Amino acid sequence: MEKEQETKNDNKNKSSDNRSKNEEIENQEDLKPEPGEEDNKEKITPEEKIKELEDKLARAFAEMENQRRRFEKEKDDAYEYGGTTFAKEALNLIDNLERSKQILKNDEKLKDTDALKKTIEHLEIINNDLTSIFTKNNIKQIDCLNKKLDPNFHQAMIEIEDDKYEPGTIIQEIQKGFTIKDRLLRPSLVGVSKKTQIKDENNQQNSENSENK
Repeated sequence: MEKEQETKNDNKNKSSDNRSKNEEIENQEDLKPEPGEEDNKEKITPEEKIKELEDKLARAFAEMENQRRRFEKEKDDAYEYGGTTFAKEALNLIDNLERSKQILKNDEKLKDTDALKKTIEHLEIINNDLTSIFTKNNIKQIDCLNKKLDPNFHQAMIEIEDDKYEPGTIIQEIQKGFTIKDRLLRPSLVGVSKKTQIKDENNQQNSENSENK
């Protein structure tokens, strides 16, 4: 009986050992790479890997160069146009000088007096000095009279009937405009010419009469 029992135990141990071996084989098979994976790895040669790294490095350098150029442009803009806000405020001085001259010239008590002439002369000197300072800092007045309206530099405030000029010609400057370097600081406020309404009405009547004929 004892021998039979030992034989049974031996058989059980063998079967369990067989199962363990089978499980190990299955696990090893699971760890094996999928078909084609080894082929793909073998396809990437060291030369190709180096080229891939070189491409990544080149892109990184290009991005760094772009950032450097952007920084340089921002720095240049800050240097060239950093005083834009101050310049706009300073233009009020020229506006006030111009208004003061007009008020003095329209004062009936001061007309044709030496006091008025001297005062106007002093105001002109101050205005010229300011204009010279602006010019040195690339702030220039826009020349607009007798030119066609350009929305990039001019802003039309009124239309004035005048047949001596082509429609849209600037014939009055209400407020001076300025540029800073190659940018608009503020537009010129202007009055532009237009055809008289009487002639327009006559032309319309003549065209209507010709159509009726």
